[in-house]
Amino acid sequence: MYEDSITQILQDCVKDLEGAQEKFLQDPANLEDFVADVKGGVLKGALAYISMTLSSCDEWLCKSLVRRGKGWYINRHDQKTLTTSIGDITFTKTLFRHKGTGELRYLLDDILGLGPNERLTRDAKAAILEESVETSYRKGGEAASILSSVSKECVKELIHSLEFPSEQDQVPAEQKKVVDCLFIDADEDHVALQFNQEKGDLQTGENGYKINTETAKLVYVYEGVRPEAPESGRHRLVNPYYFGGVYKGSEANGTLWDEVFQYIDHNYDLTKVKKIYLGADGGGWIKACPIRVAGITYALDQFHLEKYLMKITRYLADSAEDAREELRECISQDQKREFREKTKVILSDAETDSQRKNIQDGIDYILQNWEAAMVRISGIGTIPGCSAEGHVSHVLSARMSSRPMGWSSVGVDKMAHLRAYYYNHGSMLALVRQQPKIGLQKAAGAEGETFYSCNDILVWERHHRKGDGKYIDAIRGSISDEISKKVWFSNHIWLL
Repeated sequence: MYEDSITQILQDCVKDLEGAQEKFLQDPANLEDFVADVKGGVLKGALAYISMTLSSCDEWLCKSLVRRGKGWYINRHDQKTLTTSIGDITFTKTLFRHKGTGELRYLLDDILGLGPNERLTRDAKAAILEESVETSYRKGGEAASILSSVSKECVKELIHSLEFPSEQDQVPAEQKKVVDCLFIDADEDHVALQFNQEKGDLQTGENGYKINTETAKLVYVYEGVRPEAPESGRHRLVNPYYFGGVYKGSEANGTLWDEVFQYIDHNYDLTKVKKIYLGADGGGWIKACPIRVAGITYALDQFHLEKYLMKITRYLADSAEDAREELRECISQDQKREFREKTKVILSDAETDSQRKNIQDGIDYILQNWEAAMVRISGIGTIPGCSAEGHVSHVLSARMSSRPMGWSSVGVDKMAHLRAYYYNHGSMLALVRQQPKIGLQKAAGAEGETFYSCNDILVWERHHRKGDGKYIDAIRGSISDEISKKVWFSNHIWLL
């Protein structure tokens, strides 16, 4: 019986704890062993209790008149092992066959929301994601459970299967924020590939080399910057929100910018926002943003502006800084002709082909991003310096490319999404719970949602009482604890 099982579990747990205490008292110097033994004994009891509870649920299913009324009959009994965040549990589950359709289903799996080949509980999956997003698949597998672990291949399958919530499906905030300006920064990380979909499928480019990198994109929206502490020289972003992923191709790239706009629209009163600035390095996928989302002012990020001004002037020795200041003045005053003339002189003084190439690269880059460079220089003091390079390093590279490792295209995309979700302070357990569910489907012949009446409860109990009739006495005064538990669980049987 249910109570007998609980009593046995408690007795076994107490026996383990007493054994741990006896061992400790014989050698008190090893306190750490005592702690480990007590922890193991308690966890062992917890796993036995969970296993017993699930087996009892399956037993209640087997005895359920409601289940029979819906046309489900017992086919066979099986054993199921699941890895939870504290260890492995093993319980009985029954395969049922529907009388009318012949369909076979584990009804307990449906009620628990488990897939047909599920090996991990949601809490174990969340533990895997919390570790894998920061370290590695291997360590994620080790962190899945206190008393057991899973393979890194299992972790990879979990991450590759993740579906992330879309901003377009989010409910707009009831009270939208009111700000004068918003800022968007964007950049990318280049991640080494082992393969695209399967080993050996990397393509070869026109230069004869394998195309073995994937571009992970990072976009983040924020309200400005502020010092980390009073009188601190370090600054931090105000309320940043990140978007990450591969988003390969123009259509997917458009989806990325649609997601960014939906986030802004859902969380900010756009009627009060005076300016939205986009800070970036001028990449083609980034330039699609102002085209896709109206009202955004593109400002070339300061790092790349200074980098290419340096490429133009680096060979001028002592006069390099003066030349850069003159070029900045040309840009700020929108004097493109003067800029061309001054850089033409610099180019003519180059001594080698390599120098000429570097100078020309810098000239071409700034001319291609002229208006964005103007906005950046004219906005110094009011537009925060773009921190995209640092954020790419922190959010993406630290996990994906700063250490020697290889990825698949799917892995790059999923991990970039997961890193963005993590830095948005998303709950891994909530993410796991949001994944597409297989269970809780209505069976053939099922009807609308119904709950037990008091009479149903009493009929069920009388039908299943044992010879000693000990539950009858309990019912006369109040519904027994076990019946209450059966009723709570049986409400879910009506939904099958």
